[in-house]
Amino acid sequence: ETMVDLKLRFLLVPFFTSVIGEAQYVMQDAALMNYIDRRFLSLEKRLEKCNQDILDYVEEFRDFSKTIMARLAGLNNFKTEVKSEVENLLTRLERAQRDIDYFGSVTDSNTCIEVDEDLVKQQLFEEAEEKRKLKLMLNASCDHMLTGIKSLKIVKKTGEMHGSWMKDPGKKHAKIYLLSGSVNNVILEFANIMTFMESNHTRKVRRVTLPLPWKGTGHIIYQGFLFYHRYGSLNEIIKYNIQKRNVSDQMLLPGAGRIPAYQLSPATKIDLAIDEQGLWAIHAEPDTGGNIVITKINHMTMAVEHTWDTSCSSKDAEAAFMACNTLYVVYNLPSGGTSRIQCVYDVLGAVNTYEIPILHFPKRQGSHSTIHYNPKEKQLFAWGDGSQIIYKLQTMQKV
Repeated sequence: ETMVDLKLRFLLVPFFTSVIGEAQYVMQDAALMNYIDRRFLSLEKRLEKCNQDILDYVEEFRDFSKTIMARLAGLNNFKTEVKSEVENLLTRLERAQRDIDYFGSVTDSNTCIEVDEDLVKQQLFEEAEEKRKLKLMLNASCDHMLTGIKSLKIVKKTGEMHGSWMKDPGKKHAKIYLLSGSVNNVILEFANIMTFMESNHTRKVRRVTLPLPWKGTGHIIYQGFLFYHRYGSLNEIIKYNIQKRNVSDQMLLPGAGRIPAYQLSPATKIDLAIDEQGLWAIHAEPDTGGNIVITKINHMTMAVEHTWDTSCSSKDAEAAFMACNTLYVVYNLPSGGTSRIQCVYDVLGAVNTYEIPILHFPKRQGSHSTIHYNPKEKQLFAWGDGSQIIYKLQTMQKV
């Protein structure tokens, strides 16, 4: 070999060694990148699975929450109904106890020859005292009674078969309130009766949406509050502040809600009324043979003040109203006809109901879903066959 070959070999050996080393580094880097890539893919799959698991857990939790909320709502309704039934049972027990005491006193009076005059005087005194307290509570200065229905005025025809409309007799303003349907949660408020009578009133009406819908057509507005039977409850009465738009108070009416207040108006289980003395509730009970029961309620505290079992039947009744401590029940034919008042009950006994003639409503055939008395204007605000009607009344002083 020549000196040139030796020099060339001497130069090429380091070169090839360097090239081979570089190739090895490149292969190692490629393997490392491949490994890192596989690890990233594995991490992405795990993150994707983790994300999917989280979504599944969230969906399961939502379903679980809905189930729990539904069961809590059911428990709340059940709790209200049980509480109502317990209060109803207590009322029945009190009445049964009074009956037992009465029969016991009758039996004792039959077996005893001598009558304790002091005991009789005491009983008469207690009865007179009870009547005096009732008169004080109900303001005995209210002394008029209904003798006739003079005329009617059809103010508007909205077309809805069931509903109620009214003014607030406890306020000075002239606002008209329309509550359409037997189940709803929207009150329409009009500035006055002229605005209400306009055919296109969509721009001139204030809508008030209730958080809890009403049941039936027996609601009433008094001193800025709407009192109504809550839909979905047996006998819960809500007191709603119309101006502040919130529920102010609520109460349960023992014994009410099991049957309609009036046979011909099956949607209304509790009918609330206003007269010169304030707030009343009208309902019927199976335990009284379907007869109507009236309850005086303190509108401020939502407490029951007194209850009366009347002799007025709910059979073939379509509506009723309170005026000056007196219940007037309106009857009709199931197919509709001339409405008539043929049962009257005065809670103070100042009216002899058997001497009052049947009072017929004038000039129209049909039926009513609501009749409410306005003690401020001494008129009836009625809803009949889709029309909003005002009836003027004829009265006289109680004997």
